[in-house]
Amino acid sequence: MGRLSDAFLAPKGDVLGDWGTWLIVRTTVPILLATSILQMASGGVLEAFEDALLTEPALLVLVPVMIGTAGNLGSILCSRLATQLHLGGFAVSVRDPTLRSNGLAVIGLSLVIFSLLGVGSWGIGTLLGGSLGLVTLMVISLLSGVLLALWVIVLGVLTVAVSYRLGYNPDDTTIPIVTNVCDVTGVFILFGAILLFV
Repeated sequence: MGRLSDAFLAPKGDVLGDWGTWLIVRTTVPILLATSILQMASGGVLEAFEDALLTEPALLVLVPVMIGTAGNLGSILCSRLATQLHLGGFAVSVRDPTLRSNGLAVIGLSLVIFSLLGVGSWGIGTLLGGSLGLVTLMVISLLSGVLLALWVIVLGVLTVAVSYRLGYNPDDTTIPIVTNVCDVTGVFILFGAILLFV
């Protein structure tokens, strides 16, 4: 596998060579069931903050976009890392230029997207009678977004590496795991920032 020199990444069997439908289903169904249960926890957290969300429309706007964007960033990163793994150009190391460039791209995207999200949520919140200022919403959005981006990078790299090491094709495992875990943790990170600044 070329640059897959890390002993941690030594796979169990021919991970990337088996493309059978039954293997994909057998691998993915348990993951989807487990992550569906995890999503229920996210709903419970949202319910706990229901009063705060209903009094500030801008915060209500932030929640679904924040969660969806974190999952999208995770999907982009995981698909790129899995492609590099298939091509033999993936190494779990901060010195790896592929890993560094993909990580920086995720952080750069998050800065742009969550800046726009802060402005957009402020505009919609103001139209709906909210009282939160632009600076407060920008701080909440950017802080949450950057923390989520860093979490996405760590989680994406670990999920790709561990999936491969355990003998699973990362194409089958990484995106459902990363998107669902980011949904739940995204809610916690967002509400942590809200509690700090509101």
